[in-house]
This record gives sequence, structure tokens and C-alpha cells, in this order.
Amino acid sequence: MDETLRQLGGLLLGSIPTVIVMVLVYGTYTFLVHRPLVRVLGQRRSKTEGAMEKARADIAAAEARTAEYEQHVREARLAIFKAQESRRQQALQARSAAVAEARSRAHQQVEAARAAIGKDKQLAQAGLQQEAGALAIEIIRAVLEPAIAGSRAGGR
Repeated sequence: MDETLRQLGGLLLGSIPTVIVMVLVYGTYTFLVHRPLVRVLGQRRSKTEGAMEKARADIAAAEARTAEYEQHVREARLAIFKAQESRRQQALQARSAAVAEARSRAHQQVEAARAAIGKDKQLAQAGLQQEAGALAIEIIRAVLEPAIAGSRAGGR
């Protein structure tokens, strides 16, 4: 057993340089490769996540601008509808004013025509009165002349 322990001790002693080399290789690997690799991967991940966050922010901004644009479009449509309604109301008011003015002129013309007819009626009545008086005189003459002529002839 002594021999086994000695052989084991010799193996351990012979493995010390291998262990030291392995520790140096591991340390060198960690210092030269692993740490920079982890750092680069972290930077990539942060850049990727940053790019994704930026893309999300850009998408949100685009959606906000789209909503703003749609709001402006709605407001513009509403303004157009209001302007159309205003013009329609103005047209209705103008038409109503034109109808009222036409009615007023027609009423004035009717009143003027009534006045003219009334004047013509008065003139016609005055003319008829004169003619009636003249006809009455002629009728009286026509009736009385033969009677006057007969009394002149009979009274002689």
C-alpha cells in the first residue's frame, strides 16, 4: 500500500504542472475570450433590445400620428359639412327672401290693379250716370214731344 500511495503521490506531483497549465489556460480563456465574448453578446443583446424598443416607440409614434391625422380628417370633414350646411341655410334664406319679395311685388301689383279697377269703375259709373241722365232727357223728350205736339195741335 505504501507503494500505491507513493505512486499516487507521484501521479499527483506529476499532475501539478498539468493542473497549473489548465488553470492558466482557463484564466487566459476567461480573460481573453469569455469576458469579451460575454460583453459583445451583451452589447448585441442591448442593441437588439434597444432597436426593438426603438421600433416599438416608432410604431407607437406612427400610430399616434395616424390617430392625429384621422382626427384632423374628421375635423376637416366636420368643417366641410358645417360650411355646406351654412351655404344651404344661406341659399334657403335667399330663396325665402326672393319668394317674400316676389309675393310683396305681386301683392303690390294686385293692389295697384284693384286701385286701377276701382278708378275705372268710378269713371264708368260717372260715365253711366251722365249717359243715364242724357238717356232720361231723351226718353222724356221722346215721350213728351208727341204729347206736347198733340196738345199744340189739339189746342188750336
